[in-house]
Amino acid sequence: MTVKAMPLMLGVLAILAVAYRYYSAFLAAKVAALDPARVTPAHEFNDGQNFHPTNRWVLFGHHFAAISGAGPLIGPVLAIQFGYMPGLIWLVVGVCLAGAVQDMMVLAASVRRGGQSLAGIARQEIGRPAGVATAVAILYIIIIALAGLGIVVVKALGGEEVPMKAGTVLAYPADSSFKKSMAPGGPTVYEVPPGATYTFGDGPDDAMIFNEPFRLAAPSETPLVTAPDGKGWVLPEQARRLVPGSSWGTFTIACTIPIALFVGWYMYRFRKGRVVEASVVGAVGVLAATVAGAWVPGSALEPFFALTRNQTIAAIAAYGFVASVLPVWLLLCPRDYLSSFLKIGTIGLLVLGVVVANPTLEAPAVNTQFANGGGPYFDGPIFPYVFICIMCGAISGFHALVSSGTTPKMVDNETDVRMIGYGAMLMEGLVGIVALIAAAALPNSMYYDINIDLARRPQFTQALKAMDVDHHGDGGSELVAMERDVEESLHGRTGGAVTLAVGMARIFSGALPGMNWLLKYWYHFAIMFEALFILTTIDTGTRIGRFMVQEFLGKVWKPLGDLDWLPASVLATALVVAGWSYFIYSGSVETIWPMFGMANQLLAVIALAVVSTALVNSGRGRYLPVTLLPMLFVATTTATAGYYEITGKFWKMVQSGAVARGWLNIGLTGMLLVCAAVILGSAFLKWAETLRGPGKSQAAG
Repeated sequence: MTVKAMPLMLGVLAILAVAYRYYSAFLAAKVAALDPARVTPAHEFNDGQNFHPTNRWVLFGHHFAAISGAGPLIGPVLAIQFGYMPGLIWLVVGVCLAGAVQDMMVLAASVRRGGQSLAGIARQEIGRPAGVATAVAILYIIIIALAGLGIVVVKALGGEEVPMKAGTVLAYPADSSFKKSMAPGGPTVYEVPPGATYTFGDGPDDAMIFNEPFRLAAPSETPLVTAPDGKGWVLPEQARRLVPGSSWGTFTIACTIPIALFVGWYMYRFRKGRVVEASVVGAVGVLAATVAGAWVPGSALEPFFALTRNQTIAAIAAYGFVASVLPVWLLLCPRDYLSSFLKIGTIGLLVLGVVVANPTLEAPAVNTQFANGGGPYFDGPIFPYVFICIMCGAISGFHALVSSGTTPKMVDNETDVRMIGYGAMLMEGLVGIVALIAAAALPNSMYYDINIDLARRPQFTQALKAMDVDHHGDGGSELVAMERDVEESLHGRTGGAVTLAVGMARIFSGALPGMNWLLKYWYHFAIMFEALFILTTIDTGTRIGRFMVQEFLGKVWKPLGDLDWLPASVLATALVVAGWSYFIYSGSVETIWPMFGMANQLLAVIALAVVSTALVNSGRGRYLPVTLLPMLFVATTTATAGYYEITGKFWKMVQSGAVARGWLNIGLTGMLLVCAAVILGSAFLKWAETLRGPGKSQAAG
């Protein structure tokens, strides 16, 4: 059955509108009992800096920008391996009944308690052990979340060396030339033409065609030798395919840093308060950088921006370190502002593009081939993996940090909590749905050519054959044409960012017939759009992590807790950056994203346990199912995923020789599960104590 995107999009918009109109109204009137006459912390503690009443529309934009990072863009793209329907159902149902409920209830609880953080509310409502467990869990979650987002940038921009199995055969097409080069002390590099056949076994399906040209490196002392049958070349040990980094993309993203610095100087020093002028300057600068990036490949600048994988990791780490130490007004605030501007505008254009282009969803509704595991990203069944693959967009514990962070200190009136908490999360759910549609609209062969790691491609030939998805690579010419159009290497660019950028570019191109020459600019704008938000999350998250590390270190030696003492700030920042950089360096999308998903969802479980306890303590226990049911569901899916990861992937690491990394992942996942268990156990005991003695309940509020 052919499914078109436009009717699907209109149906989703109708469901989200009904949820906001009726369910959020019920939450506001009955569950949270929002009171317009109650004085908010923004008025009670107004200091013009951290606490200040803010127009609800302005605060809505700030809150949406803070919660809507790259998670809702990437997770739905990766989940297409299960088909589009499981992710779509989870996004729609999850955001209405779980994610938006969490965000709104945590925001209401924080507003009622003077703008306290989630850990502070847990300490007050449940007890000290729960508060400590929450703080530890939050710090770990921040580090693994930054690693999860950082690996996406690395896969989109960094070059790679993909190992090719020794003894396999690479056959050039007929009448093609044999070209190679050799640098002193370096490997021999072969220029492999398009149409080469790669044979990695004896079976009829153990072969694939490379429709794209590429470079192959082999040790100079072991050159390629002719295959016994005379058809092709036998690959030696340490043969590897060279995938170039994206110099265009790296250049464009690098340019956003001086642009943000200039916008910050413009708004805060040169033309103070001239926000509109600064917005125009920033927008023009970003668009100009995207266009100018087209001139970098092949120019004298290319070597400086075509980074390897490790160079890209080092560049992101250096950026995160410097951005976390700089004053917030200099880089963080203007970069957040640019991100918000781009985010809202681009998502609006994408929704419009889906409606106008009305693409067909090429992905199956449910992919039976990978429904029980074996996919390129998740070697496990739809339940529970689709629920940890898609967290942001459905429910995200990270949002609880924002809803109990800056936002509650800026709420002008309690009734604004409904629009800001519930409404902004519905918007993020819409972002996730649009990303899912963009990926589902790609031809299946194109999706898997991008999302199967080049080194792992041979092991998926049987699965792709069963799906009737071009297991030989014969139909890969469509992606080759796309590579030619966007002037980038796209094969094996796992991580979701490249897939989404290709999907967005195709939708924009479909909405504007006859404008195919814009495809490469749409693609690089989309890459810049995604990376900009990821880097914004990295600098913000690193700063938050630094504050938490300094709080812990301050208990060991008081000066280390001084946020204004530069040596303490540098030490704490270095520890946080080293933490998430290690996970990026040693991991992959397949290992980091599930860990990110589990950590994020367990924080959501913690947040829902805290607000559930606040409901019981305030005498509104009859509404407990509103938060208890999503909490139990998310706890079940996440604990099940944790069991699968520990007994499956992480234990296999230990058995395969990666002992330290395997045990570290097992230990960290186990620690997080223990933290969640401590908080849930403490919450259940608190509920029992309160419900046994109604007289001990606090007054409503």
